[in-house]
Amino acid sequence: MNQLSGAEAFVRMLQKHGVTHVFGLCGDTSLPLYDALRRLDHGITHILTRDERSAAYMADGYARVSGRVGVCEGPSGGGATYILPGVVEANESSIPLLAITTDIATTSRGRFTLTELDQAALFRPLTKWNRVIDQAAAIPQTLRAAFAQMTTGRPGAVHLGLPYDVQKQPVDESDVWADASFNRYPARRTAPDPATVEAAATALLAARRPLFICGGGVVIAGAEAELLRLAELLGAPVATTISGQGSIGETHELAVGVVGSNGGTPATRAVVDAADLVVFVGCRAGSVTTERWRHPTAGTRIVHFDVDPTVLGANYRTEVALLGDAKLALAAVAAMLEPHARPADDGWGATAAQRAKATKFAEFDTLAASDAVPLRPERIVADLQAVLPDDAIIVADPGTPCPYLSAYYRFPRSGRHFISNRAHGALGYSLAAAIGASYGRPGAKCMAVMGDGAFGFTAGELETLVRLKLPITLVVIANAGYGWIKAGQRTGYQGRYFAVDFDLSDHAKIAAAYGLQSWRVTDPAALRPALAAAVAAAGPTLVDIVAQPLHEARAPVSEWVA
Repeated sequence: MNQLSGAEAFVRMLQKHGVTHVFGLCGDTSLPLYDALRRLDHGITHILTRDERSAAYMADGYARVSGRVGVCEGPSGGGATYILPGVVEANESSIPLLAITTDIATTSRGRFTLTELDQAALFRPLTKWNRVIDQAAAIPQTLRAAFAQMTTGRPGAVHLGLPYDVQKQPVDESDVWADASFNRYPARRTAPDPATVEAAATALLAARRPLFICGGGVVIAGAEAELLRLAELLGAPVATTISGQGSIGETHELAVGVVGSNGGTPATRAVVDAADLVVFVGCRAGSVTTERWRHPTAGTRIVHFDVDPTVLGANYRTEVALLGDAKLALAAVAAMLEPHARPADDGWGATAAQRAKATKFAEFDTLAASDAVPLRPERIVADLQAVLPDDAIIVADPGTPCPYLSAYYRFPRSGRHFISNRAHGALGYSLAAAIGASYGRPGAKCMAVMGDGAFGFTAGELETLVRLKLPITLVVIANAGYGWIKAGQRTGYQGRYFAVDFDLSDHAKIAAAYGLQSWRVTDPAALRPALAAAVAAAGPTLVDIVAQPLHEARAPVSEWVA
């Protein structure tokens, strides 16, 4: 039989699953794998990162916009621990991510070998599926199982450990094959029970003021058209979570915008409170979306669509639970409703959605026009809206960027155009995820918006941007502090500020030292020209904006601890 080494077989299995990009960082336990990547003709581009956490965030951003599995890799020991934040973020956000960590040889276990740790135990609680491959012969079957796990049902993250000696063992080349149906997600969609489809249609027809609240599951399933068809049949408004942005174009007459404690406003909350039936679609109805389960109230009639059976009924008593892929479930309900559809009550639907947006933006527009110094966050959002194309991808770090952009930036197109790491909210996500997104959707303008706290977590990847010559624009909202926590100390602890302030850096100079074209903005009148120049530039750029501290701003946040 023809034989490959374990490392060669691993690379070939990635190739056969349609992998074209791998984000990672080198290590001594990875030497056989890197040698195979160097020698073989496979069509895979390896993107060297400066941190394993960044590699995972890049793979996450790539997967969100491409519809393919994101792949990241790192070495044993510290590499395995550093990659964890990105793995758990992807898993909890239902993003298919393959994290590969090489490992010490199986023959060296239990001998105090440098970088030894129990990788299987480390990754087990943080992934959908997890294996350390102890025999090279198992590599093909394990990769096939991994891609099936990542792309079916609720998508998620998988970890594979690849010991050093296993990378050198022989593999029968005839076993190196893949099922192409797992090359994209969601794969092998599941349809809901027809009885629950009929029950949902009956509930919707009985409602006078139905409201859809859509989570990330709609965009993950590619169910935007099916959602819009059903909403228009009923004349029902559509609200989203932050992860659900893109479920509907936000300039559509039925689009309410984001609801919840982060990015929601009193005007959007009023729509939730007025609904007599709430339909959660691909949404966990978690603490932020529902403002700790107060909106909607506990007595509201609930219909819930989700691909994960553990989500249905977890937080609200559910009248109808549809288990299945969001695209198939929405289409089935719409087909059943179409002969009987009737618009919602007058004064609901588009009227309610437009009223909420008019109220929300009336206050925003006043603040966005302010010439106050330091610059108002609203001014930043308005000027970004003015200079970015409709198909731009914005990746926002937590802190100031996420609530302001999710509440007030109007994404006109459905689909994935806004990304924020909502599962765990770790700082340092946006720069790396924007790099991944730029590979996942070539030609789209990618922008990362971060606070200066987040910048400190990820500054090393500025070198990556320059080395790769990526046309990504970074925006740093600088206010010299960990603003979210400081705002929590102000509202919940009588302004007893502790360990939340640091010095104001000149991020434009830091970026210039790495080789980026950069601007520092302190004058509101200079902001839009600087952003326009940065967006139009061919290479990586950074705009450093000295802004109003978050704890002093009128942020669209109802609770700082959700």
